Amino acid sequence: MTAQVWIAILVGLAATIDDLARRQISNWIPAAALAGGLGWQIGQSGWLGGLYALGGAAAGFGVFLIFYLLGGMGGGDVKLMAGFGALLGAGRLIEASLWTAGVGGVLALCVVVVNSLSRFWGKRSGKGNENGERKESIPYAPAITLGVWLSLVPKG
Repeated sequence: MTAQVWIAILVGLAATIDDLARRQISNWIPAAALAGGLGWQIGQSGWLGGLYALGGAAAGFGVFLIFYLLGGMGGGDVKLMAGFGALLGAGRLIEASLWTAGVGGVLALCVVVVNSLSRFWGKRSGKGNENGERKESIPYAPAITLGVWLSLVPKG
């Protein structure tokens, strides 16, 4: 496995664990992805790789910023995708974004089914918790992580 894959694994695990446990992503996690991505890209292609990493980070930030502005995603998710963009570069980031959307859709469908079954059996009211969060919201770092990992699987 390459250093790129190891960075993706470690950052993805950290982000997923943090998001599941605290419902937010610590700033050091996307920063580690950005630093690792810059290092990886520069190591592969010299200073041109640094530009490639910055372009990927800008693309990741831009793509997910739209969803943040629409209220469908948290700021940590946007920063995480920017960090992964630096690691992947803009081209592979598009593939990772598509995988992320697919995985996120499957996770959302699972949440809807579980919530519906819970309400059917009378175990949930569907109201927010003590922090005012809706119980139907889902942490998105697992979907981002799986999308990035799937984009790194060799094709063919």
